[in-house]
Amino acid sequence: MIQYKSEREIELMRAAGLVVGRTLEKLRAAVEPGISTADLDAIAEESIRGEGATPSFLGYRGFPACICTSINGEIVHGIPSPAAVVKAGDVLSIDCGAIVEGYHGDSAVTVPVGEVDPSRLELLRVTEESLWHGIAAARLGGRLTDISHAIESYIRSQAHPDGGEWGIVEEYVGHGIGTEMHQDPQVYNYAPKGPGRGPKLEKGLALAVEPMVNLGSRLTRVLDDGWTVVTQDGSPSAHFEHTFTLTEEGPWVLTALDGGKAKLAELAAVSATSAPA
Repeated sequence: MIQYKSEREIELMRAAGLVVGRTLEKLRAAVEPGISTADLDAIAEESIRGEGATPSFLGYRGFPACICTSINGEIVHGIPSPAAVVKAGDVLSIDCGAIVEGYHGDSAVTVPVGEVDPSRLELLRVTEESLWHGIAAARLGGRLTDISHAIESYIRSQAHPDGGEWGIVEEYVGHGIGTEMHQDPQVYNYAPKGPGRGPKLEKGLALAVEPMVNLGSRLTRVLDDGWTVVTQDGSPSAHFEHTFTLTEEGPWVLTALDGGKAKLAELAAVSATSAPA
């Protein structure tokens, strides 16, 4: 069942989102060759609890850490470890969630470590841009697959650095969010039947949108730890996520420190420039 939030509940989600956003800024700044993912998890827990919030992930279905840290060919749900030390050339996905008065915020970034191969940087750029194109496509009265279609269309429109195709992960998707971290509806990162389908986008709906894109095949497998999802072919992967809701003025990105204003304005300006006269 889809949960619709009151203005007060959305404000609590914004508070949780700001905790997540500030924590991810600290983590992004801390990433450097030689740091372990366990070190990053400790920074995250101190940041989240220091703001009076609770980590969403710790203990969730038995997950043993406050953040997910996924390196290179790990797509999502990597478990922080003292033995997992990042090195120059890696790409590191960091997924973070926090709870404020029972309401969740959820966001992820993928960070380049030191000097990174240009093809990996392009993977990160395309994945992050697709997230913002998906959010920008959401409007009150629209439909859920408007988001999915925009994500997929943007990714497919971008040239692959090796002349191949981007691997859009299908098994793991975005989701509704509120008093639970994962709620209905599921937000797919592809839309085989196009836009204009699925539940109507209404006021009070909050969604966590999270494209996952592989440089190689889209196919995945889960490691023996029962959590870490990796690419079948070992190719690097990127993952970006934001939690947002809709207002009469458009999307409000609850996990972006500026509410998403700068990036959404940039996309609107590009769209206006490219529109036919």
